[in-house]
Amino acid sequence: MRQAFRSSILHCLSDPGEASQRSAYEYFEDGLLIVDNGTVAQAGSAESLLPGLAEDVLLTELPGKLIVPGFIDCHVHFPQLDIIASYGEQLLDWLHRYAYPVEARFSDPDYAHEVATVFVDELLNNGTTTALVFGTVHPHSADAIFEAAAARDMRLIAGKVLMDCNCPDELKDDADSAYADSKALIERWHGQGRLGYAITPRFALTSTDAQLAAAGKLAREYPEVWIHTHLAENTVEVEQIARQFPSSRSYLDVYDQFGLLRERSVFAHCLHMDDRDRDCMASKGGAAAFCPTSNLFLGSGLLDLSAMRAANVRCGLGTDVGGGTSLSLLKTASDAYKVLHLQDHALPATRALYLATLGAAEALYLEDKVGNFLPGKEADFVVLDPEGSRLTARRTSAAETIEEALFALITLADDRHIAATFVRGTAQKSSSFAYVK
Repeated sequence: MRQAFRSSILHCLSDPGEASQRSAYEYFEDGLLIVDNGTVAQAGSAESLLPGLAEDVLLTELPGKLIVPGFIDCHVHFPQLDIIASYGEQLLDWLHRYAYPVEARFSDPDYAHEVATVFVDELLNNGTTTALVFGTVHPHSADAIFEAAAARDMRLIAGKVLMDCNCPDELKDDADSAYADSKALIERWHGQGRLGYAITPRFALTSTDAQLAAAGKLAREYPEVWIHTHLAENTVEVEQIARQFPSSRSYLDVYDQFGLLRERSVFAHCLHMDDRDRDCMASKGGAAAFCPTSNLFLGSGLLDLSAMRAANVRCGLGTDVGGGTSLSLLKTASDAYKVLHLQDHALPATRALYLATLGAAEALYLEDKVGNFLPGKEADFVVLDPEGSRLTARRTSAAETIEEALFALITLADDRHIAATFVRGTAQKSSSFAYVK
């Protein structure tokens, strides 16, 4: 099926925080995105591309809208959907009071499947087309989220959680079962369609040496899969890690010693690190998931994005629901702006878009597949509606540049402003559009 979508179009070619602003992204005020069987064929100005458009191409007119690449969530917990916005704790107490009890409910496979279905639909409602997702310790939690994503042809990476100490008994596995269950899930799901597997120790605090060694063995046996865990989120957590692993130089060094720091290793938070850790992470290909909404909500700290990028660490945004308070990467980008502003750093709107699209794709080593509209990429994209609310309509109508309009949307928008979400050229959420031919 050949399709074309006419609208304003904006996508990043590199990090606007590092390259010349204008060369780091492309904006077509009257643009055309041509999609061939779910893949981007071309993106450019409508004036130049319309004359060569074949007669059999289905053209969709989207006046007043803005097409951007599908958003990519680098860190989120689908089992925590029902405890989003839970009051009054910092990380470790929050886990015991809220997260662990709701995750224990996932012993029921039917409940796991019901939550997975709602969760995936909510991602799409918020314009997220790719996500790196935590499950629970139960293997069927991974089955549930993979099945829900596959039914919608989403690109999704997930894994069952590994925990064998410092957690409730009903959520414990052990080193042997963690290895065997993860191996079976990798064989069943990794590389099936657009799905990928992530070896998922919750964090070093809840794994024994034996379990971390088992995770490292899996990482050696399956170098093409991802590793997904937490790192240096909370100062009390960091102090406990130092006591639990006295021979390690740092929290990151714990993972490195067990072979869990490499390309396709994604570490959520990364707040309390030093330059040596950043250099080590960059040199070995690890990436950071920047979760500003969660970090503010749980009082964990502020990511030094400038230091991470100066060290060449790959970085993308993560919503971190349920510690995070929204599945919207627009809202997450808004909080990223505030986190950096508190540190006297800037976050231009185009760089925020980069962190939610191409930068996130780079963090997940998926930049050859998603993240912008270069030919050959998968046609995952979002149609933003600046008139999704009366306030945004007034504010964006006064904007003099696309950068100003985008910043206003990032600051003010929510799921009402997602007019449509397309996965490989197929609408998974949509308003009524005018199909011209």
